[in-house]
Amino acid sequence: MTNTNNNPASAGAIETNDVEPIPAAERHGKPWHLFTVWSSPNLEFATVFVGALAIGFGLNVWQGLLAVLVGNALAGITHGILSTWGPEAGLPQMVLGRNAFGKLGNLIPSAMSTLVAGIGWFAVNTISGTFALAALVPALGTFGSLAIIILAQVGVAFVGHNLIQKWERYATLVFAIVWIIVVVVIVTLPGAWTVAPSDSAAFPWAGFTLTAGAAYGYTAGWTAFASDYTRYLPANTNKRALGLAAGLGNFTSTTLIMGVGVLAFNAIAGNPGDFWGIANPTAAFTGQFDPTFASILLLAIVVGSVSANILNIYSGAMSFLAMGFKLGFKTRRAIMVALAGVVGGYISYLGVVNGDVAHQLDAFLLVVSYWVSPWIAVVLTERILSGGKDAAARALAPKNSWAGAAAFVIATAVSIWGFAAQVLYTGPLASAWGVGDLTALVGFVLAAALYVVFSKVDANSKN
Repeated sequence: MTNTNNNPASAGAIETNDVEPIPAAERHGKPWHLFTVWSSPNLEFATVFVGALAIGFGLNVWQGLLAVLVGNALAGITHGILSTWGPEAGLPQMVLGRNAFGKLGNLIPSAMSTLVAGIGWFAVNTISGTFALAALVPALGTFGSLAIIILAQVGVAFVGHNLIQKWERYATLVFAIVWIIVVVVIVTLPGAWTVAPSDSAAFPWAGFTLTAGAAYGYTAGWTAFASDYTRYLPANTNKRALGLAAGLGNFTSTTLIMGVGVLAFNAIAGNPGDFWGIANPTAAFTGQFDPTFASILLLAIVVGSVSANILNIYSGAMSFLAMGFKLGFKTRRAIMVALAGVVGGYISYLGVVNGDVAHQLDAFLLVVSYWVSPWIAVVLTERILSGGKDAAARALAPKNSWAGAAAFVIATAVSIWGFAAQVLYTGPLASAWGVGDLTALVGFVLAAALYVVFSKVDANSKN
């Protein structure tokens, strides 16, 4: 399918390209654009709250800052690498995943991405934006705010790639100054740098791995559709420049804003036990600022949540189409966006009604890391072993390879069974070792190792 719009860079025309390669005539953009694409969606309160979880997990301020740095650095590196795959192939990330997972096996990660991005993440960020808009304009009420947030998100994603790029670019440029002011205020906030006394001299590995895992899950969650936003770039785009722009855009924004969360809630909570009792974290956070600036910050949070979710819902629809469904109409991508908005909106409504935002977000972020880490390991290992040769051609005519799916499923199952540390389930090894949640790390290493072994005996994975 091709876009009939005469101007391939037009932000106003509804995108009709879906999971097919982007024609050379429609290629446009520059590597640095990816810095703003991956900065803007992280300038929101959900990012702040990931850092705040460090305080809830009992870390002091320095331990919390180190945990988010480690988690984001690991995620940023692979995000930059996978972003470079888009221009050469002109394909979305989940379509490229067919090279590692095969024709049928790719249904598994594509379905996971559809559910996690198009519905799960959509709900998380919608809740964040709803609370911010309700605090900014009380007359709207919670559910009026929810409706406005959902319509804004779905509207931009419905139009498609070019409008998304423009939205992210200008949102970053306009609201970056707001977040710079936030950083200045928070680093000088009384109590922000206070190190709470600890009953133990031992390093709190459990809290550290939980925080690093949550940070990793947040930042690496974007990687499942990294090339969705680079496939329109010219095929000869400088890979180094592109990888740095995408990886640093993601890493810098998440680390900076999560760091704000660590410092702010270190001051707000007083002691870690008080953290989980904060009913409206957004209001508690913005309450640290002058009322006039707080209103501006709330607006920035609203825009940030929309910026995040237009990527989630757009790529959630792409992931669904990457599963190979033939819906038979030209604007199927746009229609899938609208459908995902309806489902994600309902989940958001349930989350708002439930009200326990802190534990919901913590559990969700760790679950994201559980699947995305072994997925990254498999596609990255396949790329290294194959040298990336004929990536587009192989993805468009995938074989029935089983190596990737087997490595992914086994690594995910084993790592969750042994190393998960959730409220509802704690693995036997995580419990015995007392080091918190190592699921993402174990899943990555095990998936990569298993793929190397399986690819040697799976005839269809030898390329």
